[in-house]
Amino acid sequence: MRARMSLGTWVGLLVVLVWCLLPIAWILSLSMKPVAETTAGSPQFLPESWTIDNYKTILKDDDFLHALVNSFGIAIIATLLAVLFATLAAYAIARLDFTGKRIVLSIALAIAMFPVVSLVGPLFNLWRTLHLFNTWPGLIIPYMSFTLPLAIWTLSAFFREIPWEMEQAAQVDGATAWQAFRKVIVPLAAPGVFTAAILTFFFAWNEFVLAISLTSTTKARTVPAQLAFFVGPDQFNPPSSTLAAASVVVTVPIIIIVLLFQRKIVSGLTSGAVKG
Repeated sequence: MRARMSLGTWVGLLVVLVWCLLPIAWILSLSMKPVAETTAGSPQFLPESWTIDNYKTILKDDDFLHALVNSFGIAIIATLLAVLFATLAAYAIARLDFTGKRIVLSIALAIAMFPVVSLVGPLFNLWRTLHLFNTWPGLIIPYMSFTLPLAIWTLSAFFREIPWEMEQAAQVDGATAWQAFRKVIVPLAAPGVFTAAILTFFFAWNEFVLAISLTSTTKARTVPAQLAFFVGPDQFNPPSSTLAAASVVVTVPIIIIVLLFQRKIVSGLTSGAVKG
């Protein structure tokens, strides 16, 4: 019976692994194919002739590199601001008793459930009036708005688990309320802060609808939106292999972040699942 269960477990893990890694393997294989091979409708999985010309083409494209800089800058700034505001808001919600606390949490959850597409039209008109269209702040503000609710919910759960006595002990030792929060509470909630920061960064890095709707040039356009404008020399035969190479390049920072902070991500997502 144990042998059967072990075999079934390994078979299940193998199926899940193949299911998850097959698209990645296909994109990697496609990025190594020459453009002529993909435009000819080559159906085989592995390339007939391997090449890295697609990566050279992407890394020499000024529009792609500019979009990559925009993605990094916008995602990092949106992440820092969202985590800062979410940390303060979550601490107030977890520690303070005030009228309307549940209403605030409900409104935050309702904002997170709003479909992005429904806000594109109003934001487009508003941003044109406020001269925020096609600018970094024009993307940073909505990215913060959509990621703050999730960050607040995540961090408030962490703050509730931290014993109130630790903060009181720091204040008894002479620390001010701000010093106790900054030197005692925030370090203890580091897994939650990392989780909120990474989720925010992933959203800002991968977001497409707002990035393509609220920009018109490469001045503020991020990578996901810029790839939609990359049609190659022939508009009737899109360069699939070059787009695959660009997708690999864009995915590399996400993989690096996950590998570096995987322990904090896991601890942040599973904290609070077991009491005691």
